[in-house]
Amino acid sequence: MDGTLRPVRVWQPDVVMEQRADGTLLVRQAGALPDYPLRLSDRIAHWARAVPDRPWMAERNDAAEGGWRSCSYGDLVGYLPRVGGHLLDLGLSVDRPLLILSGNGLDHAIAALSAQHVGIASAALAPAYSLFGGFGKLADIAQQITPGAIFVDDVTPFGSAIAAVFGRDIPVIAVRGQLPDREVMAWSDALTAPPTPDAQTAHERTGPDTVAKFLFTSGTTGSPKAVIQTQRMLCSNMEMVRDCYAFMADEPPVILDWAPWNHVASGIKVFNMALYNGGTFYIDGGKPTPDLIGETIRNLREIAPTWYFNVPVGYDALVEAMRGDTALRDNFFSRLKLLMYAGAGMAQHTWTALRELSVQSVGARTLLCTGLGATETAPFALSCMEEQDAPGNVGVPSKGMEMKLVPTGDKLELRVKGPNITPGYWRAPDLTAKAFDDEGYYCIGDAVRFAVPGDAAKGFVFDGRIAENFKLGSGTWVAVGTLRAVFVDAMGGLARDAVITGEGHDELGALIVPARGAFEKLVTGGAYLDDATLFTHPDAQSVLAQRLAALAGKATGSSMRIMRALVLIEPLDFARGEVTDKGSVNQRRVLAERAEAVEALYAGGAGVILVGGKQSAAKAQRPA
Repeated sequence: MDGTLRPVRVWQPDVVMEQRADGTLLVRQAGALPDYPLRLSDRIAHWARAVPDRPWMAERNDAAEGGWRSCSYGDLVGYLPRVGGHLLDLGLSVDRPLLILSGNGLDHAIAALSAQHVGIASAALAPAYSLFGGFGKLADIAQQITPGAIFVDDVTPFGSAIAAVFGRDIPVIAVRGQLPDREVMAWSDALTAPPTPDAQTAHERTGPDTVAKFLFTSGTTGSPKAVIQTQRMLCSNMEMVRDCYAFMADEPPVILDWAPWNHVASGIKVFNMALYNGGTFYIDGGKPTPDLIGETIRNLREIAPTWYFNVPVGYDALVEAMRGDTALRDNFFSRLKLLMYAGAGMAQHTWTALRELSVQSVGARTLLCTGLGATETAPFALSCMEEQDAPGNVGVPSKGMEMKLVPTGDKLELRVKGPNITPGYWRAPDLTAKAFDDEGYYCIGDAVRFAVPGDAAKGFVFDGRIAENFKLGSGTWVAVGTLRAVFVDAMGGLARDAVITGEGHDELGALIVPARGAFEKLVTGGAYLDDATLFTHPDAQSVLAQRLAALAGKATGSSMRIMRALVLIEPLDFARGEVTDKGSVNQRRVLAERAEAVEALYAGGAGVILVGGKQSAAKAQRPA
């Protein structure tokens, strides 16, 4: 690889490891985490004094000057007691929180921070819970947290859900829109409400143990769980981030981000990262989908981030765009310090392409990394800041946090403890008790392995979800997380993701989540074909068969040898819990929902690709 690593100031961790007699390992960084504030509002007040006119957050508005509507730190600090006092007057509290139904937006951000300012919890939900289906998960959530009011941007699309789930005693606050049979309170009234002594008193009562937010797990195996997020979690985690991304103390970050705020990665980490360090957060209205990636590209032509996150499929789309648009490429890399990916394993070809584009643009490689965390860890837990030649290293524990590695079969189960760990699940003591071991470590459910055997300082590699791993009929354990990443990489861009099959069978298989754009390039006129015809076209199936055979030929044993594959025609369904709105695939849920596809895969039906066998030329079925 040409070029050198672009200079960037990040942590230089001193990692300490202790081994107990039973084989359990304890890993941490030496030294204490620097002091952090009592509440997030303290950082807002600091930046409002230091740089009152600096934009804190902006969202695209083509009618506004410069095409963006923004809010400064000075404006934000003025809104907090006004909106917070207004919410107190409505009787909101931790027990009657503010429920936010709409997606990312500037007013959403002001509402959530204002609630926090006066000790009112908020909960942002995936908009899909309120826009599709029978609203069952929305009703479950409402029962768990008993909201005191609802906030929406445009109320009209949410009217059916509000009518079905919430009584008329629950106020609805909307930026715009009205409902025909229900009073809707104007958001502008909250923004212009006079500050009250009650708001100041309520703010002074907040502290490290105050509940700031509820975030919900995906709920793919049942009702979503309300994970408590306290001020201590938010502030300590931001200090961990600042310790790791040390360059943010030198230069306020500029962030453009699309990821949903109802997930912890963006709703806590990225959202607070700009605010904590006096930076600017640009809300990206795009998404890593064929229909919306164009908006992300449009925004990146204007906004040059200093820190950037995306999921691997989003990076694939950006790589394709930057290869044909040097102006986009050069603006993107112009002041970028660090690239981060998460949500799925990154393929080697994507990793390599990003490094090559960086060298072409600025003459140096930009640090590309990932980490590991969970909703319950607020989420920053492990991170890798040492340049790697390939994706996969999730790094070492954050300063102030300790990881415990418990031998479980041939795996090391990861458990963590620190000030960033949730006290538990709201109003669910039984679930909380099950989530922690007898020493108070949170059982995250993941397995890791040493990147370099025995050397904790070199970091760790994700080794699968404990609950996802299974045994073949021979009794051999399969590490699903590792194998998925290897398989997706071997498909050379044709697979956005994959679901590994084989529990109880003699051999492994894969259900392929296809990347349509890559398939279109393999088939003449592919852009004009429907999904079923394109994904099962002989030209595409031939290439898949070649790549599957090459992968199987390199396998070192049955636990890594995938012998059959089937492309899923029907897209994964959020409503059925197969995928989150961030794009993360739930292995267990897909297997449950696509039982017929798994059956067809092992029956050798139409569209099944076999290693050393003959693909069926019959008309393709549409795997459910």
